[in-house]
Amino acid sequence: MNIAIVKLSAMGDIVHAMVALQFINEALPDARIDWVVEQGFAGVLADNPHIERVLPVNLKALKTDKTLLFREFANIRRYAQQHYDLVIDAQGLIKSAIVARLLSAHTVGFDKHSIREKWAASLYAKAIACPYDANTIDRNVTVLTRPLGIKVTPQQILAKKPFLYYKPAEAGLDTLFAADKPNILLVIGSTWSSRNYPAENILQVMQGLPANYLICWGDKQELQRARWLAEHSDATVLPRLSLNDLKAVIARVDLLIGNDTGPTHMAWGLNRPSITLFGPTPVSRVYQTNINRVLKSPSVVNPFKLNKNDFSIAEIPPRAVIDVANSLLMHG
Repeated sequence: MNIAIVKLSAMGDIVHAMVALQFINEALPDARIDWVVEQGFAGVLADNPHIERVLPVNLKALKTDKTLLFREFANIRRYAQQHYDLVIDAQGLIKSAIVARLLSAHTVGFDKHSIREKWAASLYAKAIACPYDANTIDRNVTVLTRPLGIKVTPQQILAKKPFLYYKPAEAGLDTLFAADKPNILLVIGSTWSSRNYPAENILQVMQGLPANYLICWGDKQELQRARWLAEHSDATVLPRLSLNDLKAVIARVDLLIGNDTGPTHMAWGLNRPSITLFGPTPVSRVYQTNINRVLKSPSVVNPFKLNKNDFSIAEIPPRAVIDVANSLLMHG
């Protein structure tokens, strides 16, 4: 069976969808799976043995340069020459539904009651019902496995195998890890400022939890915050990492502490201990496990209408982060 998955972005959403691959492979070992993704996130999927081809697109570029439309259309039409038996849109946006429909008429996606951009559902040959406010990982697994006649239980997801793959990181990163103390990776940025745990709070965590701290960053603003933390501690600011090296670093640390954002969710995908800090977004985005814990601010979140001005993440006490971290490190 020749299958294409359309899940364009973002990093965390791609990670949450990728968990389905191992269950599809177990049930349909002869299935050939391609994955269409925004080129900036292709590295998340790289080296996965359950993916035949990673097919990059650059639809984000169309926001600033509409002349690229014909190039992207030609790329997608070229991908369609694989003659897919089934195309599954796990994104649920109009643009992802259009991509899926261009790939094949045999399309499946969420029904109109299960997505924000309801018109997308009109482009599918078959639609899957799954509540919009359900757990994000469950939603991804449902839309990717139900069309194939596969049922995956929460217990199976909890018992998943690590599913992010990588090549050895750059040799220079080896020297940054300590042998005599826990190595903790801090993920300090996200797409909204209200999702970021304040730097002052992070510093309090660092002061109360002795460890070798490594800080990753993705843009200039995050780099500035990382440097501020390093100036007030003995933390190390990592160089800008490729997605391969980011996976390699996360796979090696003893604990990751971070905001609700892609690199933090990678720890779950790699079966590494993590603490995810939530403010304006719902904890239903993740699976909580013995090693993947969450701390949520006091605010009430409406998953149908997120409040980007909810800065309540600052109300999570640093002491609470330290206590959970000590528990994870003690049993690690």
